[in-house]
Amino acid sequence: MSDQPPIDQPHRIVEESADVETAREQEENQAAIELSRPSKKGMLSMDVKVHSPFKSYYEGEAFSVSGENETGEFDILPTHHNFITLLSPCELIIRSPKGDQKIQISGGIMHVKADKVVVFLDV
Repeated sequence: MSDQPPIDQPHRIVEESADVETAREQEENQAAIELSRPSKKGMLSMDVKVHSPFKSYYEGEAFSVSGENETGEFDILPTHHNFITLLSPCELIIRSPKGDQKIQISGGIMHVKADKVVVFLDV
């Protein structure tokens, strides 16, 4: 008998790794949901701040933020994974309990972490 492991064992290890990754993703998703807070209207929301060095364009609660980067249009919703991107010239749309706010931008940087979205313009 050989001391080498069976040929199918590496395949089994890969499957176990996939199971561990799935469990980790489930834990992260659950943590994000628990950190999210319902808004006054009962929907999940996030904190959003859009500002430039000399002006604040928006600061408050929002249900989503839509923008555009080099790869195309995108939306940020509550419980979104950590994300950072350079924004292309576009119309930034913030959907909030007060209604939609549209801000025409020439570019900027967006940072998303733990249901907080910060957009830096004119940098």
